[in-house]
Amino acid sequence: MRCRFVICAMAVFISCVAAPHLAGQAPSSTAKKKVWTPPRTPDGQPDFQGSWATATLTPVQRPAEFAGKEFLTEQEAAEYQRRTLEQVNKDRRDGGAEADLQREYNEVWRDQGTPVVASRRTSLIVDPPDGRLPAFTAEARKKQAARAEAGPVPNGPEDFPLKARCISRDLPMIPTPNNNFLLIVQGPGYVAISQEMIHEVRLIPLDGRSHLDPKIRGYMGDSRGRWEGNTLVIDTTNFIGKGNVYGADEGLHLTERLTRTDPDTILYEFTVDDPTAFTKPWSGELPIRKSQQEVFEYACHEGNYAMTNTLAGARAAEKRAAGQEAEEGRK
Repeated sequence: MRCRFVICAMAVFISCVAAPHLAGQAPSSTAKKKVWTPPRTPDGQPDFQGSWATATLTPVQRPAEFAGKEFLTEQEAAEYQRRTLEQVNKDRRDGGAEADLQREYNEVWRDQGTPVVASRRTSLIVDPPDGRLPAFTAEARKKQAARAEAGPVPNGPEDFPLKARCISRDLPMIPTPNNNFLLIVQGPGYVAISQEMIHEVRLIPLDGRSHLDPKIRGYMGDSRGRWEGNTLVIDTTNFIGKGNVYGADEGLHLTERLTRTDPDTILYEFTVDDPTAFTKPWSGELPIRKSQQEVFEYACHEGNYAMTNTLAGARAAEKRAAGQEAEEGRK
């Protein structure tokens, strides 16, 4: 009887001493996390309206130096940012005339973004797990070889990338070297996303309508949206298939998910499914940050002097090559 009393007393003592200590510990992983609830538009949609910035130094694909490493330490991230900003600085003048020419615009025109993503992930691609694009299909490789065989000298404007022709910036909405802002506007039954680069607007219906006939295609495809709780899901098909992201073609089926996780952040997730271009689908994610900056009109190349000069240079190169060939024939 006395032993049972001692044991009970010790148990009470231990519980009294341990209770304050346990109270100070972090809650277990099974505890429910408080979910932030976004504000609503007058018609009840989660409110995504305003300007948002997508710029980041985190690359789409994981660099070879970080192979097998999904996240950087704080120190590694700081060093990567410092080194990358130095390498991409367009105001540098080292390396000779050719390197200077390749740098194109001055740094004032660029918007690389200074930090990596907050998670310090080494790539925007999250699947495949290696952070790299999956392999191209045999059909895609055949198309790429045909383009390479055609050579770098353009015959006409159609041989230039769509971005160089100021026609389309492409999807998904991943960062480019500049103009990395979005303007989101919402109205009853619709969400509109204006992308600063190339000044393209996606008007996305939310009423459950079907996609357009597959014969009707667009550079930005045909988008349809729906709400899954507080997440905007955008399903896009009917791409023209010219100049799509990283080699995607007209078979591209893009699924995007936008979730406002706090007052200043939208988590943007996307999946590229294109069985004629890639051997398997791939996915990525990017936190988009709230911005106080306005999205202005993007005047790409007024007068199109660059196109005229580039084609004139191509014709001059052809003429020079023909002259050299004729000269060799006379020898």
